[in-house]
Amino acid sequence: MPATKSGWAHFPHGADVGLCGYGPTIEAAFEQTALAMSAAVTDPSCIRPRTGVQVECEAPDPEMLLVDWLNALIYEMSTGGMLFGRFEVHIDGGKLTGTAWGERVSRERHKPAVEAKGATYTALEVKQDDDGNWVARCVVDV
Repeated sequence: MPATKSGWAHFPHGADVGLCGYGPTIEAAFEQTALAMSAAVTDPSCIRPRTGVQVECEAPDPEMLLVDWLNALIYEMSTGGMLFGRFEVHIDGGKLTGTAWGERVSRERHKPAVEAKGATYTALEVKQDDDGNWVARCVVDV
């Protein structure tokens, strides 16, 4: 894949959902993994980026940072009744600062398929491939 391409995918994992994000930077991979999580719930293109929510995480390694990032988003989704469709991440060492933009859930318009309950350590991986692209993946309980 070209070094400038970003995207996301789901991969099968029993009753849960495997998430994969990739991009030219670790930040882009984290943003795309969050978008994959939103896509497990609803079509991200129907989420209006009306409200920004700030998220901060700190972890000793990139894998734990990914789990903390996704779980912080799940917390914001659950406690605020929100869905997010746009993300911006900055990572400095083991500290992540990010913003998620979205809106309150509308069951009629968003038609949520599942509720994300928690990011797990299953299939957890954050790495840079031979072409310099970053890949971030894990399984989320739904």
